[in-house]
Amino acid sequence: MRVTVRLFARLRDLVGASEIEWRVAEGSKVSDVWRDLAVRFPSIAAYGGSVSCAVNADYAKMNAALSEGDEVAFLPPVSGGAIRLAEARRGQRQGDDCVSAHA
Repeated sequence: MRVTVRLFARLRDLVGASEIEWRVAEGSKVSDVWRDLAVRFPSIAAYGGSVSCAVNADYAKMNAALSEGDEVAFLPPVSGGAIRLAEARRGQRQGDDCVSAHA
């Protein structure tokens, strides 16, 4: 069966594409797609323990079953700039009007 794989951020950069049509066996799970992608694109393998996934735009677990035509998205962990605790408590960094902290 065919699924559409969408890759974001660093994964997209490493693979060189944001979307790939992928063939998988009947009864495949998201983890099977990830494993196959990591074999084909070894540079993404290191993200296996921290990647998030979604099936048809809903967050899913790696053991989610897939169906013909599903869209599987893989998102690497996201990190932002670090803000020192004292600056965060003050609510601003020197020279900034506001600070937005994302967990």
